[in-house]
Amino acid sequence: MMAKTSPGEFVRQVRQETAKVVWPSRPEVLRTTILVLIMMTILSIFFLGVDQVLGRLVKLLLGIGA
Repeated sequence: MMAKTSPGEFVRQVRQETAKVVWPSRPEVLRTTILVLIMMTILSIFFLGVDQVLGRLVKLLLGIGA
């Protein structure tokens, strides 16, 4: 069982760990955001296509397709 840590010691440890964090720069955040938006768009279009194909296939198999 671990020893209990006092609130003061806990806050000190949190501050030490927070000081070790390396925050991304503005250009890195911008680049990552653009990449996420591009990938989200590509995947949305891909899954729309897959959904359309599977929907038509199901309608064809059920005999309700045109």
